[in-house]
Amino acid sequence: MRHLELKQLTKNVLLAVSAMCAVAPVVVQAQQATDLGSVGATGTMITITGKSSAAENAAPSQGMLDARSAESVVGDQYVRDFESPVADFSQTFLITPGAFSYSPTGVGLGNAGTVMRGLTDSQYLVTFDGIPFNDTNGVSHHSYTYFPTMAIGGAVVDRSPGTAATIGQATFGGSLNLLSRNLEDKQRTSVTASAGTWGTDLFQLEHETGWIGENGSSNLLMNIQQMKSDGYYTLDPVDRTAMSTKFEHMISPDTMFTGFFAYERVRNNLNDFGAPSRQDIALYGNNFMNVSDPSQLNYQGYNVYDVSTTFGYVDWNSNLGGGWKIDEKLYNYSYHNQQNIGGYGGALPGAGNMVPGYGTAAGLVSNKTDDVGIDKLNAYHTSGSLFRATDETTMGTLRTGLWAEYANSFRHQTNMNDLTQVDMLSPRFSENYQTYTLQPYVEFEFKVTDDLKITPGVKYAQYTQNYDHFADLKKVGPLGGTVTSSTGAITGGLPDVTNEITYRDWLPTLDIHYMVQPNWSAYAQFAAGDLIPPTSVFDYPFANTTTPPKIQKSTTVQFGTVWKSNDFTTDFDVFHVKLDNSYNCYTDPNNTSDTICAAAGTEVTQGVEWEGTYVIGGGFSAYANASVGTTKYDSGLWVPGAPSDVETLSLMYKDSGWDTGLIVKRVGKMYNNGATPNAYTIDPITLTNLFLNYTIKNPWAYTKQAKFQVAVNNLTNIHSITGISGNGSDSNPLPADAITTVPSRSVAVTMTLDF
Repeated sequence: MRHLELKQLTKNVLLAVSAMCAVAPVVVQAQQATDLGSVGATGTMITITGKSSAAENAAPSQGMLDARSAESVVGDQYVRDFESPVADFSQTFLITPGAFSYSPTGVGLGNAGTVMRGLTDSQYLVTFDGIPFNDTNGVSHHSYTYFPTMAIGGAVVDRSPGTAATIGQATFGGSLNLLSRNLEDKQRTSVTASAGTWGTDLFQLEHETGWIGENGSSNLLMNIQQMKSDGYYTLDPVDRTAMSTKFEHMISPDTMFTGFFAYERVRNNLNDFGAPSRQDIALYGNNFMNVSDPSQLNYQGYNVYDVSTTFGYVDWNSNLGGGWKIDEKLYNYSYHNQQNIGGYGGALPGAGNMVPGYGTAAGLVSNKTDDVGIDKLNAYHTSGSLFRATDETTMGTLRTGLWAEYANSFRHQTNMNDLTQVDMLSPRFSENYQTYTLQPYVEFEFKVTDDLKITPGVKYAQYTQNYDHFADLKKVGPLGGTVTSSTGAITGGLPDVTNEITYRDWLPTLDIHYMVQPNWSAYAQFAAGDLIPPTSVFDYPFANTTTPPKIQKSTTVQFGTVWKSNDFTTDFDVFHVKLDNSYNCYTDPNNTSDTICAAAGTEVTQGVEWEGTYVIGGGFSAYANASVGTTKYDSGLWVPGAPSDVETLSLMYKDSGWDTGLIVKRVGKMYNNGATPNAYTIDPITLTNLFLNYTIKNPWAYTKQAKFQVAVNNLTNIHSITGISGNGSDSNPLPADAITTVPSRSVAVTMTLDF
């Protein structure tokens, strides 16, 4: 196909319009010495070589010709050029079909749960280099406490339970697979400084050794980052320190050793309500959160959030010959969240509600003795082994492996005096539990012809949890003891109660892949996924449940196709997903420190998805995607937070050192629960982001490259409502309804110098 020839005037106009374009070529290179299967399952990236078409190189997100399910690949350049420098990992998924998230405190400054196909966080996997990571009390994720953009080299989003080789505790709804950075051939030291809205400053130092050592067999990438911001919400500053390092050593032409480690610590003052009330917004604005008056419950000093995380692995990847290849990953990650939550019951400035009377400092009077703070801990340490093997024969490819994991978790919440920081004598709840996971799998890809491959597979999943619940005031209760209301002390009764549960299931998969033409493929897939129930299903007196919870299962049937030419790449799929024994987890509007998980029965998400990139010419290209469908319970009600449609449109320009893009994302109508299911309507939202990048080679002596970036989030400065939590409805809005909105426009200006 011939490129469009553009006159200079037209090019100038398009360039101006494109101070809008975002997205980048997907120049993705293999991360491992050998290919051991699907991207989502192993962390092995798809290779797009220099021989790739112009459309493939321009696409910010795209399906691949060898895809066996509805997958979208996002490359390293998208992360480097079209995300804010302070962004967290949730931003990497947003360009893909059907995916969206909002950052109510500002991009990278607070948690942002991704929604995909109408399924919310805790209904799908998130992995890093093939290793699943998640909370242990429910398969949820904290986007801004793991992996800032400096550690990320791309992603593969699989909108299905995957193949039998896809491991994790939540294959239920799909997998969002993050990939580490590719190591470079040449030595480089980079210094990055960024300044932006709300006093947001970032400094980053990075060193890449290139291939060094004997025969150039070793390579090391190290980076460290410090970010501080006043934040969008009032008196909610954010302080983030992060570092990561990746090492590769080629032991032989057939064997590669890889090591990775990351650390991050985040501190802020976000109170546990997480959003201002409807009355707060009317009186003080959309960004009202904390105050500087210690006589108020939302005083900044009473709300302290301090979380640190680590993530590391070592990997041995080898080609044994004779068709056999093996890969062994040993990994370890941890999460430690110590949080002080300001006086419970909520207060507005001037309302007169004070902190509790027992132990109150002189001069302050308590109006409500039950207005207390909370000392909160959520901590876990997870270790595991992921072994994979493949054998290529004339009949096809055998893939088999074993995933084993152990997690030890500690959680408590204890009522606390906000002024003295003294805990009450007994906790609201306190528990220690261990989770053991075992998943062996096997699949065989039959090579029926050179163009037709059929892959049946099966995975066995087993989850065992051992609980130790201590006597408390809220969950399992005093266990036969007596509670003294003035001090919270429990006398008598059992000190704790233990229980154990094991979930088991078999998860079959089947996919058919056919190459219609060298540039056109089609697939059909059936896959079963599962999801371990949340630990809160045991939050009953004495931890007794009349009926043990069932494991949550899903069945996915979908058909899709991928087509590529030099100027155009596109993929399309039709899907139907049935989710059984699902739980609807949401924040208790009467006690926002607690999460309620209730059995929701059966839900079905179904629809169509499309994405495509077209090379216009003259450095310009356009990308678009659309997802249209329904996500409903068997009662006919919409699942909360699931939109009717999601669309993305982007215009990009790349030439003469410029790499710019404008991304427009529209999320259709959805509903939130309130006094009744679907009580609140969330109207459609259109969000626009702009990214400008300009690179100069060898600008000064000893400087290899200078890169200047401008990132504008929420270009049109909308303040649309993204969520409502409360006991009201559209027809009966309540002053206490918690309202989250799109934060105002933010700008980040960044300079990076390479030496």
